[in-house]
Amino acid sequence: MFSRLFLALILLAAAALLLFPPPMLDLLQSRTLAIVLVTLTLWASSALPQYLTSLLFFLAAILLQVATPASVFSGFASAAFWLIFAGLVIGMAIRSTGLGDRMAALLGRHLAHSYTWLICGLILCGTLLGFVMPSSMGRAVMMVPIAMALAERCGFAPGSQGRIGVALAVAFGCHVPTFTILPSNIPNMVLSGTAETIYGVHISYTDYLWLHFPVLGLLKAAVIAALILWRYPAQVAAQTSAVPATASHDPALQRRLSLILLVALGFWLTDSLHGINPAWVGLAAACLLLMPKIGMVSADELQKQMNISMLLFVAGVLALGALVNSSGLGSAIAGAMMDWLPLQPGADLQNFLSLSGLAFITGLIATLPGVPAVLTPMAGELAQHSGWTVPMVLMTQVVGFSTILFPYQSGPLIVGMQLCKEPLRELLKITVPLTLISLLVLMPLDYLWWWLTGQFSALSG
Repeated sequence: MFSRLFLALILLAAAALLLFPPPMLDLLQSRTLAIVLVTLTLWASSALPQYLTSLLFFLAAILLQVATPASVFSGFASAAFWLIFAGLVIGMAIRSTGLGDRMAALLGRHLAHSYTWLICGLILCGTLLGFVMPSSMGRAVMMVPIAMALAERCGFAPGSQGRIGVALAVAFGCHVPTFTILPSNIPNMVLSGTAETIYGVHISYTDYLWLHFPVLGLLKAAVIAALILWRYPAQVAAQTSAVPATASHDPALQRRLSLILLVALGFWLTDSLHGINPAWVGLAAACLLLMPKIGMVSADELQKQMNISMLLFVAGVLALGALVNSSGLGSAIAGAMMDWLPLQPGADLQNFLSLSGLAFITGLIATLPGVPAVLTPMAGELAQHSGWTVPMVLMTQVVGFSTILFPYQSGPLIVGMQLCKEPLRELLKITVPLTLISLLVLMPLDYLWWWLTGQFSALSG
């Protein structure tokens, strides 16, 4: 009853925005805000299937003429969309050849003896991959089939507490702690690129890691593991550790798939040298896997197993963030919020919490990649109000966009759970308490770490 009432209020608010644009927004931004409010509410509440909400979002954006068709459907043209498609194909090949079972057997010797070890080990593996693979979705593509094979070896049936826990561990582990590793996520790279373009600020890999990884990386990873173990308790079946890897698959196919994946991994690891986007590397691998006589995924398998509804949902998420930024809505909202921020020179804790909170709230509207796109151009003015340097203002964005309240904010979390074929609503059972802990505990601890590392000493000097 409450959810229906809330949805009705949101629809009324959207209608009011369409009829009576507020003074701070122009007509285009007001229409965009109306569409965004309804879309985000439907996604967050699951009142409609996510893919249907995406289709309605596309339709409303076209009919209300808030952007060109090319912009509205930009999610389908994004690199992230095609990396997800490639991930689905790679996952089919890993399952059909039995390579996932074989890799799970090797990993299971160390992790499958204990559910606690399994959850912590998967989060650790995902975090460590962040140092070598530049894409959260790419890491999920590699880890999900292995994690699901491990879940089966441990006796976790689909929908069980243990299997959901494994799915959450791989989805969060491949994504959230790696916000603290500079080239590992899209928001990090947007922040780095726009900072250098606008201000000539070069963000050092080592300085970035030292500033963020101890609290927002390691400590947050430990909190995630604890939340999963608390919310999804399970026991590994006693006999599963001795289960051998399946022997019913052709080893030659597994070797061929391993070679394709190793080549793709090599290109992913060296993207800074050749400049090829990880998505196009993944798409090339997918094309090989779909090739007759060479590949391991048949046309029938592709038609039966390809998750079109997930692709529509992700395309909608990607397009919504792009639409918020292109319409100027994100900048308008952030600019209005900036007037209310209690920024003043010398009040470092107050400035830290205000700027980090601004980044967090911006992420609720513009999604995570939109945070640096919206806030970085404002960093100079925010620095003047706070008495901080521009690089310090920029670094508070990481505190904000590494704090995820709703799944729609983060494509990799959605993709990870969808690849695991577990309900997206399970994400909320971790993101909500994780956000509360982040805001009430980790954010103050992060400020303390900044103080201990001397970030504020130069300002007072």
